[in-house]
Amino acid sequence: MSVIHDIGKTERSEMYLKAILMIAHENPPVTVTKVAEFLGVSPASVSEMMRRMEANDLVAISSAGITLTPKGLKDARRLVRRMRLAERLLSDVLGMPLQDVYEEACRLEHVISDAVEERIAAVLGDPETCPHGHPIPSAAGRFDCPLAESLADMAPGARVEVVSLPERDADLLKYLQECGIRPGVEVLVDEVAPFNGPLFLVLNGRRHAVAREALEQVRVLPLN
Repeated sequence: MSVIHDIGKTERSEMYLKAILMIAHENPPVTVTKVAEFLGVSPASVSEMMRRMEANDLVAISSAGITLTPKGLKDARRLVRRMRLAERLLSDVLGMPLQDVYEEACRLEHVISDAVEERIAAVLGDPETCPHGHPIPSAAGRFDCPLAESLADMAPGARVEVVSLPERDADLLKYLQECGIRPGVEVLVDEVAPFNGPLFLVLNGRRHAVAREALEQVRVLPLN
């Protein structure tokens, strides 16, 4: 007798696991509202799924928020690893524009097997970060995340190196790249306009006025 797998149900559960892990690293604590915004679903749908996942020992729910159980954390890290390895493959090998790789990788993450995951990692040289600069969980489960600050919070005169970019907003990614902002680039904050105005940044000898809102999710490490 053959076993029929509900792929749609599995993918939905995996999407929630990934969302919880990524929110926990990017914008803790994890709440129903944040998960709903991340996935573009209603809070009621999230609450219902959280009850199911709690019953399956994937999440724990308390007044402090939603956390992954050891079982849920292991599954979430594996999923994020496969997604970000797929991003590297799409960007580095296939030459896909950076703003397009996240959506495509999300389609691939659910069907990559253990053997394919190992092969992709080997071909790419076991990279530590995705093309957007975010950490790729190791095969052993390590998920290091640098303590980086927002470029929008930097003061005039600050010299910084871009660590990571927001990976889920294609239009914003395209705009940032047009300004020359990408992981590994050094930036001088030349001027900060008052009243929540733009930041004037110098990159590779060129001065750019960039909206503060566009820089909020750009993470940087100070160089001075």
